[in-house]
Amino acid sequence: MKTSEKSPIGAIVGDVVGSRYEWHNVKTKDFQLFGAGCRPTDDSVMTLAVGEALLEHRRTGGDLERLAVEKMQEWGRRHPHAGYGGAFRRWLAVDRPKPYNSWGNGAAMRVSLCGWFASTLDEAHEFSDAVTGVTHDHPEGLAGARVTAGCVFLARTGVGKDEIRKYVESTYRKIDFTLDEIRPSYEFDVSCQGSVPQALAVFFEAENFEDAIRNAISIGGDSDTIGAIAGAVASAFWGVPAAIRSQVEALLPADMKTSLAAICEALVKSQCQKKSGG
Repeated sequence: MKTSEKSPIGAIVGDVVGSRYEWHNVKTKDFQLFGAGCRPTDDSVMTLAVGEALLEHRRTGGDLERLAVEKMQEWGRRHPHAGYGGAFRRWLAVDRPKPYNSWGNGAAMRVSLCGWFASTLDEAHEFSDAVTGVTHDHPEGLAGARVTAGCVFLARTGVGKDEIRKYVESTYRKIDFTLDEIRPSYEFDVSCQGSVPQALAVFFEAENFEDAIRNAISIGGDSDTIGAIAGAVASAFWGVPAAIRSQVEALLPADMKTSLAAICEALVKSQCQKKSGG
């Protein structure tokens, strides 16, 4: 295996590393990446649920919105204590659930695989809208998810940081602050508008994947979700060091490992087919 490989595991890495700092912010980049309390939370569970919906959509052409509802409810009910918000917990529990006008950052933390499965930027947006609108149909929820999926697609396909920043600032929001400026006062914020710009700034200031994760934790706030969003873009841009990947995979339950392996295998196969013209 290469030292670092572009991989869809980045969101899960950021979530796992950030999980023990969500309620115990450290406000520094000098911390231990893994230790007691690190675990996959709802960010990882829903990332894989969306990934399985996208995989099934690719295989069968089935309705992506319906598949997203089915997979999120299946995974959410299987992992009921992953840390869901109250409105989403209620959504998981009912038959034929409806969107609830949410602008929460849960919209953005789960859509990274839309950027991996998409063949074009427009398709990444379409996938994101489909899997997000079933819950987070508020304009801010849809926008935060869409720009996250778009950044992952651009990073995965070799677009440079300057162009990714232009995309963010022309379609979403200006990133007109530095991490040093916000670190002292940034607090827990569950909104997309209060999380996604910060997570993208984390990526823009990073030098490599691990640096992005350390940046994410260092600003505090909703650490697992900031880590998941930033990690998703960073892993598509730089790849994930093998040592970090192996440590995260060791913390995943069997069903998550199996799902992640199937998604990665499908993506690798797809990319090989495109390169060969198949």
